[in-house]
Amino acid sequence: MSSNGRIRISGLLSPAELEQTLRRIGADRYHSRHPFHKLLHAGKLNKGQLQAWALNRFYYQSRIPMKDAALMSRTSDPDLRREWIRRILDHDGSGPDTGGIERWLRLTSGLGLDAAYVMSETGILPATKFAVDAYVRYVRDQSLLQAVASSLTELFSPSLIQERVAAMLANYAYVDRKILSYFDARLTQAPQDSNFALDYCQRHARSVDGQQDVVDALYFKTDVLWAQLDALYYAYVEPGHIPPGVFIPQTDNI
Repeated sequence: MSSNGRIRISGLLSPAELEQTLRRIGADRYHSRHPFHKLLHAGKLNKGQLQAWALNRFYYQSRIPMKDAALMSRTSDPDLRREWIRRILDHDGSGPDTGGIERWLRLTSGLGLDAAYVMSETGILPATKFAVDAYVRYVRDQSLLQAVASSLTELFSPSLIQERVAAMLANYAYVDRKILSYFDARLTQAPQDSNFALDYCQRHARSVDGQQDVVDALYFKTDVLWAQLDALYYAYVEPGHIPPGVFIPQTDNI
């Protein structure tokens, strides 16, 4: 353990020990623990705050195929490319009105946001853009092992998705199953994604340095997710300092 509380690997871990280490990081640092998510799941966000969350999360969703394409362009392994082609199709779909991004737009529209406004990205918080763009650059510029490992937060997402869907249906009268359809698909896609990535990292991280790279990549990704919620909390919850030029909830949403 380093002075900043992050795990430092001192000896080569078995595949099972590496997985245990990764799951320990997720238990400590996954964004399910963030105060903004706790408010969301407790039904304590007003509609404007929920709109801000969905709007800013759209920017992250829209960049996932871009970071996946960056990773795919770097490998000569057809098995790895086929896996990442599937991930791109999961988000972009096989045609118009299909895929995860389209389903996320159903959520933002269901919350009362104009789709053209959402896709224009003009209302996105600057910190959201910095964090998400850093993720795309990380996948593009770091080692292929680190790029794959940065997707390992999917190990922890199914339980969060289940909690989120149940909480939103129970606590927000204007939310229904139809507008939450994005999460239905992710309950099967996320485990498939994370199982592949975990197996890849276990097989390819054959040294202490390689395993440290995997661990550090997961730390980086948890920081990316946490930073997005930090920005939302600061702008729309407390102290409520909304940067100029971004989304401002209507007064009747407060």
